[in-house]
Amino acid sequence: MAEAIPSGGEDGQGGEAGETDPAPPGGTSARRRTTRRRTLRMLGIGTAVLLLAAAGTGWWMYRSLDGNIKAVDLDRALGDDRPLKVASALGATDILVLGSDSRAGDNAELDGGAVSGARSDTALVMHVSENRTEAVAVSIPRDTLVSRPSCTTADGTELGPATRVMFNSVYSQAGAACVVKTVEKMSGVRIDHLLEIDFAGFKELVDEIGGVTVDISDPIHDTKGGFTLEAGSHHLNGTDSLKFVRTRYGYGDGSDLGRIGLQQQFLTALLSEVRQQDLLGDPVTSYRIARTMTKSLTTDSELASLTALAEFGRSMQGIDPGSLDTVMLPVEYDRADPNRVVAAEPQATDLWEAVRQDEEIPASARKSPATGG
Repeated sequence: MAEAIPSGGEDGQGGEAGETDPAPPGGTSARRRTTRRRTLRMLGIGTAVLLLAAAGTGWWMYRSLDGNIKAVDLDRALGDDRPLKVASALGATDILVLGSDSRAGDNAELDGGAVSGARSDTALVMHVSENRTEAVAVSIPRDTLVSRPSCTTADGTELGPATRVMFNSVYSQAGAACVVKTVEKMSGVRIDHLLEIDFAGFKELVDEIGGVTVDISDPIHDTKGGFTLEAGSHHLNGTDSLKFVRTRYGYGDGSDLGRIGLQQQFLTALLSEVRQQDLLGDPVTSYRIARTMTKSLTTDSELASLTALAEFGRSMQGIDPGSLDTVMLPVEYDRADPNRVVAAEPQATDLWEAVRQDEEIPASARKSPATGG
């Protein structure tokens, strides 16, 4: 009979006194096969543990990011009194993009102190064509006087309809869902999705992607905000990018209409920068960007998950930022209050009709009396 082998192995180490394993039939070669089987079994167990740990970590990261996204149930908030899904029936998509102008929390640091309330400082309707290769961004001036429909606020307060209210005040009075309802009423365009980002998150996003390059033909000398840029090319970090899209007093005629031009220019530059970078090729960068975005993002309930946002983003990959059509809602100065503007007709009607029908924006709809053409 073969000599017993201690359980610790051929050198006799590792087992307790008196413990022995029967030697496998076949001698040394059989012992080696047994050792290999044990080794492979341990490797298999170890690999399984690592995979489970990685899956658990990935799931935890996914859930933590997923839970950051704030959602607005538009169908519940707005009910059935909404425009028909004309564009979406044609395969097109309309998204309301909001930049919130809150002075609370992290945003207070960007403006030198906290101020109560919030505004929708940036608002545009992004219309994506049926073929997913063309898009038009329609900016709505914040100083536009509009009719606000009756709305229910997030805390359940009922607000009656109001006329001649500033467009950007609707957000502070009733929230993002009411802004969607107001846009739908004034345009007749059914809004399919809502994307809202606060400005603190906007600043962090620009920093995460390494900044954005803009080219300006006219200098910016904002004496009120202390922001200065000479004409030419500039690579802006998050802080300066935020100042760039918010400046108004040191550019053009100092009105909100001039600022819209800067915002549209920056949007195109930002999308181009994101497209040029292989963000998905670097998992660490991808995670940081996803974390930044989800912390500062509010969407409709249909988009309020990483999976839904990723699928939505992939569907938009065919759009070239360089061909993004940027348009401002045609406006004219209000006769009763020259510090405010109102939608210019028939240009505004022509613009919204083209968006509803997923058609090219006519030249007539690009003429805004307030800007001289």
